[in-house]
Parts: sequence; C-alpha cells; structure tokens
Amino acid sequence: MRQYEIEAGTGQHIGDRSEQQDRVALFAAPKAPGYMLAVIADGMGGLSGGALAAEQVVRSAQQVFERFSPLTDNPEAILHTIASEADTVIKLSAMSSDKKPHSTVVLLIITPQNSAIWAHVGDSRLYFFDGPNCIKRTVDHTYLEQLKAENKLDEAKARDPLLANLLVNVLGSSSNDFNISLNRRDGLKAGDSFLLCTDGLWSYFSDAELGAAIAVNSPRKASEMLIANARKRAAGSKADNCTLAIVKLVKPAKEVKDYTIKKMRSAV
Repeated sequence: MRQYEIEAGTGQHIGDRSEQQDRVALFAAPKAPGYMLAVIADGMGGLSGGALAAEQVVRSAQQVFERFSPLTDNPEAILHTIASEADTVIKLSAMSSDKKPHSTVVLLIITPQNSAIWAHVGDSRLYFFDGPNCIKRTVDHTYLEQLKAENKLDEAKARDPLLANLLVNVLGSSSNDFNISLNRRDGLKAGDSFLLCTDGLWSYFSDAELGAAIAVNSPRKASEMLIANARKRAAGSKADNCTLAIVKLVKPAKEVKDYTIKKMRSAV
C-alpha cells in the first residue's frame, strides 16, 4: 500500500518589475515511473538576459530528466548534470551577445522509495516541512553566509543588507565555476512537504509562516495565499518577481470496497 500521494502546484507573480525572469516547472520521468522533478530558477542579467538564463535551466532540467533511468543513473548525479548543462549553455549564450545572463536554481527529485534529493545554487531556497514545522532549509550562497561559514562576520557586516544580496555562486558566471549544494531526506511520509521559491517570496515570510500556510492548505491554495500576502507586504518597495513550487505528501484516499452482489454473465 502506498504511504502517500503527491500533490503539487506552482505560482508566480511579476511583482513590480517590467519582465518575469523567474521560471518554474514540474516534470515526470518517462523512463522512471514514480519519480518527479521540481525546478525553480531566478534569472539575472538585465532585460531578456535573465529570462534567457532561467529558461535554459528549465530546458536543461527537462531534457536531462527525460533521459533519467534509475537502472543506470542516480538522482544526485542527475541534479549535478542538469546544473552543469545549464551553466555551459548560459555561458555560451553570453559569448554571443552583449548580455551577462546568469541564474540561481533549486532542484528537487522525489523517488518512489520515499526519498527526496535536492540541490541548489544561489539564493533561491528549498524548505522541508514536517507538518507546519521547518525541519531543514537550504543555505543561501551569498557573501553574508560565506562570512558566517568562515567565522568572519562582525556586527557591522551582519547589518549590511548588501552582503545578504551579493551572490557568490550562480550558474553562468564568467568569473568562476558554480558549486552545487546537495542534500537528501529518506523515510518520507504523509504530512511532509517541500517549498521551492525565489527570494521574491521567502524574503517576506518567516519559516513558521511558510510552514503553517502549506500545512493547512492545498498547494494551489497555499500558493495563492503566499503570493497575495507577499504582494501586500511588498507594497511600495518595487518588489522582485515572485515564484514558488509546493510539493506536498498526503495520505492516500481510502479505497471504497464494493460488496454488492452482481449477476454474473453467462459464459459463451
């Protein structure tokens, strides 16, 4: 008997920007029944350049996941391949234009073996919830978090908002190679959920607020509520694009057994 069913949904808002440069998608694996992939990308690099980069992330994710087979591949390697192929194409596109496209990415694979494997580059995030409780979330690849990891963060730097917005790791960078962060969770169960989102969403909420909204609502309803509240809280601040994907594990619907006696057809 299945331990859970997967409910998933996505949501987007352009914010106060002139162009939507985020991308989001959910995919099934043609060669791997029961596997699913969620992807979020936040493109940067000026008008059209950022959208091009984010679009390439989603395109690479789809193409690589279509080739995925659990008989020959493992999810961690697939996530790295997606990021690597997107990084290469984004860099090549930058060479043929005057734009400098780059992108963040969050990738999540759910397996039929009750496991989740995820990866990220940049400051788009993944949250893992047990009910309304945030059990784990990704650490942003920003200069602020780098200073924390190196124990070089003093009080003055901790209050500097520029450090929190300065990315040190993205896809498509011409100055350095990307570094992907991988993680996994085994033993998934009904009541667990995942949120993938760009900074245009998570910057307006606490972990507890996000968990509560997802725990008591369907993915579609939670997406609508979170985007609406993000817009309210961003009023007058020239808000960024806002994008999210929610993957929620719910109890399977009970099978209704039919004990009605029915007349058998005569054998011919």
